[in-house]
Amino acid sequence: MASITLIPSEKEIQTFVKEYEQALTPSKNPYIRYFFKLPQASVSIYTSGKVLFQGEAAENYAGFFGYQVTQVASGQSIPLIGTDEVGNGSYFGGLAVVASFVTPDQHHFLQKLGVGDSKTLTDKKIRQIAPLLKENIQHQALLLSPSKYNEVIGEHYNAVSVKVALHNQAIFLLLQKGVEPEKIVIDAFTSSKNYDRYLKNEANHFSYPVTLEEKAESKYLAVAVSSIIARDLFLENLENLGRELGYQLPSGAGATSDKVASQILQAYGMKGLNFCAKLHFKNTEKAKMLLER
Repeated sequence: MASITLIPSEKEIQTFVKEYEQALTPSKNPYIRYFFKLPQASVSIYTSGKVLFQGEAAENYAGFFGYQVTQVASGQSIPLIGTDEVGNGSYFGGLAVVASFVTPDQHHFLQKLGVGDSKTLTDKKIRQIAPLLKENIQHQALLLSPSKYNEVIGEHYNAVSVKVALHNQAIFLLLQKGVEPEKIVIDAFTSSKNYDRYLKNEANHFSYPVTLEEKAESKYLAVAVSSIIARDLFLENLENLGRELGYQLPSGAGATSDKVASQILQAYGMKGLNFCAKLHFKNTEKAKMLLER
């Protein structure tokens, strides 16, 4: 488990507290001013001014204070394409997949922005830096809308093969723009054997080898960039879908999603859910049950 200690300024500490205030958790330690329970890490801010980061994502959160993430940097010694997807685990909203091409000379720019795994960044931070990434980093973004997702799932694709198709297409289109990576990394969502099996059904192919690697977003800046742009695209889609229906659509697939789904079902019927949600999720049946009560 990674452990990092920094002594930032009081102004930087207060900015961090404001950014992650929703993750504030009470601590019994009298010497801890603020304690945060965050995805894949915890952060303790002591009365002495010392800040302790612990956990798998410690380096990413420490990056908020300018800490250089050496693990990410090591994956930037070559021109690299990295891909990631967002929306796979959310009932509402589409499926966003992004491929990004990052070269070593862009490393400093990305580190300065605080680029890291999108799971360790607040949505507010993601919405702030995504436009800068889109403007400065060559990438290819794809969004499969819920209605299109529902159309192809079951008939032509399953939940895994549809991601293979999107990742492959994003990389193919990015390569068409003339980029020349020395390596292509996909944040692993299935085994390489599975990926290759489903890939045979796709029309577009390229000669570059592809590596599927777990937790790639914390190792490669190109994957981290894709993770952030994809999250921004997913959030934007979620907002647009909700605006059209007149509901605030939650991310994820919990009880809140069931409740909102039942309201949409009552107002618009299955046509409304097909427009904004992935129907094969269990939330659909749960929403129907809530209406029957």
